[in-house]
Amino acid sequence: MTIFPSAGIEPCRPHRVLVAEDDAAMRALLACRLRRAGFEVVEASTGTEALQRLAGDRIGTSGRAFDVVVSDVRMPGCDGLHILAWLQRTSASVPVILITAFGKKATHLEAQRLGAYAVVDKPFDLCDLTELVSVAARTAARPSASLSGAREE
Repeated sequence: MTIFPSAGIEPCRPHRVLVAEDDAAMRALLACRLRRAGFEVVEASTGTEALQRLAGDRIGTSGRAFDVVVSDVRMPGCDGLHILAWLQRTSASVPVILITAFGKKATHLEAQRLGAYAVVDKPFDLCDLTELVSVAARTAARPSASLSGAREE
């Protein structure tokens, strides 16, 4: 059998994940775990930096689109809910998983209203979060996927 890679079939690429977390140790832990699971990870240490990376993604300067965003809710600059609202305003269909140490019901409801894929309360199991990112990435990869409602684990 002969395979012609230039025949319009792209090689399988890892899903691209933006991790926005202001706590350096937590960000490094999340990024390391997701990379070990086979994801391409881009890190942001503030909400403002995350928005800059997402804006670059939207105008095509980053090379490849993000498949999933994992963001802390409370960060300097702007928070995870602000990032989620910005994505909604720009009609981006990327699934957003919010993580929070402040699991107030109001936060969960606002995230749901804004279209979050999920809200995960700290502390959480890294294996569970990695699986959630995998499912979100596969869901986003389907052309007919609709992620308008939140999914709560």
